[in-house]
Amino acid sequence: MVTDDDIILLEQAMLLAQRGEGRVNPNPLVGALIVRDDDVIAQGYHHRCGDLHAEREAFRDAEEKGVDCAGATMYVTLEPCCHQGQQPPCTEAIIEKGISRVVVGLLDPNPLVSGKGVELLRQAGIEVDVLEQAASTVCSDIIATLIKQLKTQNRVFLKYITTGKPWITAKWAMTLDGKIATTTGDSKWITGEKAREHVHLVRRNHTAILCGIGTVLADDPMLNVRISPETLEALDIKEHMLRQPVRIVADRQVRIPMESQLVRTAREYPLVVAYANGADEEKLQLLRDAGVVLWNCNTLSELVQRAGAEKIDSILLESGGTLSEALLREGLIDEVMAYIAPKIIGGKMAKTPVEGEGVTIMSEAIELTDRTITTIGEDVLISGLVNKQDRPSRVDNM
Repeated sequence: MVTDDDIILLEQAMLLAQRGEGRVNPNPLVGALIVRDDDVIAQGYHHRCGDLHAEREAFRDAEEKGVDCAGATMYVTLEPCCHQGQQPPCTEAIIEKGISRVVVGLLDPNPLVSGKGVELLRQAGIEVDVLEQAASTVCSDIIATLIKQLKTQNRVFLKYITTGKPWITAKWAMTLDGKIATTTGDSKWITGEKAREHVHLVRRNHTAILCGIGTVLADDPMLNVRISPETLEALDIKEHMLRQPVRIVADRQVRIPMESQLVRTAREYPLVVAYANGADEEKLQLLRDAGVVLWNCNTLSELVQRAGAEKIDSILLESGGTLSEALLREGLIDEVMAYIAPKIIGGKMAKTPVEGEGVTIMSEAIELTDRTITTIGEDVLISGLVNKQDRPSRVDNM
């Protein structure tokens, strides 16, 4: 039975798990506590893909402290794995260390786990309580809230492991009157310095960044992560450990200039150009020679599927209004982050974040749920999840 104390300790484990943000993909964020007599005697979290899982990190912490874990309780935000991957099964370690009780936040939907980890622990005589299962028998707003928070924390993993498709976040910066550039195309800078630095933190948390060829031709972006030494120190991240996202350009006819920043840095930061049938073979070869990875994708859906197959679990969309509208219309965007600057530039022909034909009546408007509003410097960030219910999608060319 899950108690109030269990909930408090799972919340602590959830906060611990967040420290792995931007480094664990495509693995989940997981935190673990080892508790005896209401005291946390050891703790751990998944630091980086390929490193020890949270449970084994907690046992390592216990060993360094000279703490015996036998008879203690382990709190872990996600069901312990029971299969051999880059790391051995965590269920084996839990059994070997003599843990007497395990409190789990969420079951792992990974088909290789999916309840099997919990069952193995129970077969070994360990008492196991699962918060997600408790919610079906106990009516509690506190439990429901924590489950929602845990699912939100691992929304990228939960989608990717169950569908094979990446979580797609659309990000844009706009003025108060909804413009992303002036009528001349000038967009530097709409938002302030603090908001722009925040964007780089968001980039760090995604495995890839996607833009369209129009953005490349207009802005010649770099699309890498650039974080100040002060911020890196605050995050306890060494610069050489900073993960750079894969940069993806949707470019049907391979119009990307060879002299663009993206192509010139393709050997330093991964660059993918997604092209369609009929693209110029000579240009494709030039891009290959420059170190560019090429994907043949004739639709946006194919591009998203290919990204998932390449173990890209999350994509940050930084594009103009045409590509954003196409992805929204196809139901491929999961989340929106809109940075809004307290500026007005006007202009009937000035670009907006989402273009295309748009909806004809307000009842068809795309709505955001789970909204948050955050002030960053002089700007405001509004974010939320795209409500995809009852919205038919339409396949569109890339």
